[in-house]
Amino acid sequence: MDRTVDILVIGGGPAGLSAAVAAKKAGAERVLIVERDRELGGILNQCIHNGFGLHTFKEELTGPEYAARYEEQVKELQIPCLLQTIVVNIGKEDTAAEGQEEAKPDGPKAGGPSGFQLSTAMNPTDGLFTIRSRAVILAMGCRERPRGALNIPGYRPAGIYSAGTAQRYVNIEGRMPGKEIVILGSGDIGLIMARRMTLEGAKVKLVVELMPYSGGLKRNIVQCLEDFDIPLKLSHTVVNIHGRERVTGVTVAKVDERRRPIPGTEEEISCDTLLLSCGLIPENELTQSLGAKLHPATLGPVVDESLMTSVEGVFACGNVLHVHDLVDFVSEEAKKAGACAAAYVRAAGGETKPAVRILGKDGVRYTVPSLLHIDRMQEEQTLRFRVGDVFRDVFLTVSFDGEPVIRQKKKVMAPGEMEQVRLKKADLMKHKKLREITVAIERETQEKGS
Repeated sequence: MDRTVDILVIGGGPAGLSAAVAAKKAGAERVLIVERDRELGGILNQCIHNGFGLHTFKEELTGPEYAARYEEQVKELQIPCLLQTIVVNIGKEDTAAEGQEEAKPDGPKAGGPSGFQLSTAMNPTDGLFTIRSRAVILAMGCRERPRGALNIPGYRPAGIYSAGTAQRYVNIEGRMPGKEIVILGSGDIGLIMARRMTLEGAKVKLVVELMPYSGGLKRNIVQCLEDFDIPLKLSHTVVNIHGRERVTGVTVAKVDERRRPIPGTEEEISCDTLLLSCGLIPENELTQSLGAKLHPATLGPVVDESLMTSVEGVFACGNVLHVHDLVDFVSEEAKKAGACAAAYVRAAGGETKPAVRILGKDGVRYTVPSLLHIDRMQEEQTLRFRVGDVFRDVFLTVSFDGEPVIRQKKKVMAPGEMEQVRLKKADLMKHKKLREITVAIERETQEKGS
């Protein structure tokens, strides 16, 4: 079975749905969504708590309600979806004989399609088949970091789950992972599960965080831990897991500035379940196989102002690009990716001016996008970024080739909160030979800590 479309969207979660809707509304005639699960919605289907949609729909929704809004739009626009379908490879039709297209370090020339993307997919009904598309939007989301990546000593007893797995068991399968819980990591999913397990009758004994600050949103720390008197230990980690058949307890120890356990600070805590909320990793195996350049900080692809990767015709959005804290920002970003992909398909081609590099410095870990073509950007460009520590009473500065242009006072900046700053095309056009934009933090009054 062969299919030919204008735009292939890989992933039917919030990013994929928003991108597909935006692409269709922007004039792309043939848009196809491929989703590996049995239904659309992605991770939102198991996020039954509220707090979604405040930016996008100006009202508070649960995760399934938020996803349903976009699913309805997909149905109204008659966008076809292939469920239980996995894309295993993407290649370029006009270079298929020689192999995959080589990524360009400074981004693609862009301007219009130069052949079809060939995506190899498979599902239980059709087997292995090929999808030809003029553009591809990557929206595969991310996965949780497992125990194997954490190197925690101990046997492999029952009762060790990632926080997302426990969330699925409780909210979808209707099963309780345990009764006495310790949570390692204070990411948003771990914080939300601390509250969820408490509401279901379990005892959350402790949340342990390796860093000297929480990795979650401030509102989740307050609503999920402080409101339920759940203790949070910063600069601590789990150094041993007890039990052979089932978890019987864990040993927690304080860590030093280099995140190494301090001898003599060990404390044993009895529990029957350990939940891991130790970070999210973008699902970029497909991106890597394409040869797209990845950012070392985000582990997602490097993109320009149109969210195009270093492989021409391939766009990325959502958590596969960089991990977001709010789904509203995912939808906003994906909306732009869909519109830009549709514009790319319609474009007649032509050269574009070299891209300006955007770098994060002095506390700024990364920026999205990392490249900016001033000649084809919109009148305003949003830069999103995260900081690498907690900063208080500092200034955020944006400089053009070392010349400060924007300087904003920031009372608090934390790694768990995504920041953003807007650049105006009119300001950029004043610098004719602009080569580099830097986003940095002025540290004169910086105070580290949580």
